[in-house]
Amino acid sequence: MLDFSKAGWLLPLLDEAMASASASSLEPSATPLTSGRARARAYLRRTLRATGLLYGTPADTPTPQDADAPTELQARALEEQLFRAVVKTLARMALDLAWLVGAREGPRREQLLLLFAVLTGELALADALDTRLAAGKAVSKRLVGKVEAALRKREPTLAGDPMYGLVLHNGAQYADAQLFCRQAIDYFSSGRFQRERAQRRLDFSARQKALLVDVLTGLACVDRLPGPSARRAILRQVEDLRLPGPVETELKAAVKQSFERRRSVRDVVKQVRSVDMRHFLLEQTLLAALVDGRRTRRERVFISELADALHVPKEELHRLELEMAEFYAQHRSLVDAFTVTDAAGAMGEDMVAGVQEVVEKNFHRLMQEIRETGDLAVLLTKAARRQTLTGEERKRMRAQLIDVAKAIPALAIFAAPGGFLLLAALTKLLPFNLLPSAFQEEQPVDADNDELVPEREVG
Repeated sequence: MLDFSKAGWLLPLLDEAMASASASSLEPSATPLTSGRARARAYLRRTLRATGLLYGTPADTPTPQDADAPTELQARALEEQLFRAVVKTLARMALDLAWLVGAREGPRREQLLLLFAVLTGELALADALDTRLAAGKAVSKRLVGKVEAALRKREPTLAGDPMYGLVLHNGAQYADAQLFCRQAIDYFSSGRFQRERAQRRLDFSARQKALLVDVLTGLACVDRLPGPSARRAILRQVEDLRLPGPVETELKAAVKQSFERRRSVRDVVKQVRSVDMRHFLLEQTLLAALVDGRRTRRERVFISELADALHVPKEELHRLELEMAEFYAQHRSLVDAFTVTDAAGAMGEDMVAGVQEVVEKNFHRLMQEIRETGDLAVLLTKAARRQTLTGEERKRMRAQLIDVAKAIPALAIFAAPGGFLLLAALTKLLPFNLLPSAFQEEQPVDADNDELVPEREVG
């Protein structure tokens, strides 16, 4: 395993990518294409999906083994694994694109360094690399170190999407992959680095991310206007995207507007023209609606309005919903790691309020399911009392929670990684105990508390 904290990690990783790349593995397009650029663009559309980068999660990324929320050490290991997988996947795709466009033989490893410099927005560094490559000179360790440092600044961080913020990682990762690969097509097709065109791609990627934030903020505000913690988290995420100054300023103003009143979805996306952008926004919005384990009526209306504003037919929306559900099922552990951390005690009041409402409305059904589902009540008692569960008990508890979620889909969040912590936190906050009386700790009897048990349930 490479040590990313020490200099010199990037070149070995690029060597691995080059060793695993094989032009013979590229499948020919079903439709004859006349140019290398056309073949490369078709490959890009196909491979972004096949590799998982369409959704920001490379297919070869290891997933956490533990069903609970990752510890700080485990979260860091996940960050390293994801970072490594993204860099290798992008490098392999760039090498494939070079072959597809018929690029001349050259120092591919050093050319990849140039492409990664562009990805990080370091165009002066890309110029310096291009100058050395054009002169046939070796790239110095100093320049390699600068590319490494720039990439590390953009490394994904699991804490970057707190549960009271937006699900931005996947969309931002996809925008970066698209930027990197389009730059690779241009660079290998022309045989030279063109700074102005690279700047245009960076600007487009920034606008793409800003639009995604605007849409996801609208989704986050449909049920209730976010509280102070959620507002701070979202604005901090905007800053973490490191968008150009004017784009960031405009985006912050739009986000703050959404905090105060609901804005028209049609107005937000009125300038979207391309089919790829329409699908990108819908897919990321569907993913964001999936990760909290429930989709409210207002969220469904919002997604329907978004699809209508983007001129996406209902049949196509349904196809995308199934596609995103399948992706989430396959990559749930990794996606949830970006949204559910071990900071359940400090989770935002918006998440608490939303889950509390779901549990209250389904209280009697939840109690019935717990009584009928194995030893779930005993395991819930241990978890609520912060007693340590064995690995086997955690697996059994999660499996039984999944059974409960099948009967009450709105409670699927408790079966997600980190759901145990969320459940334990809620038992301290709800005006009643989730556990059957036989498993509760003895409490002083208070006759006035009878009114706190909710009598309603959702049919």
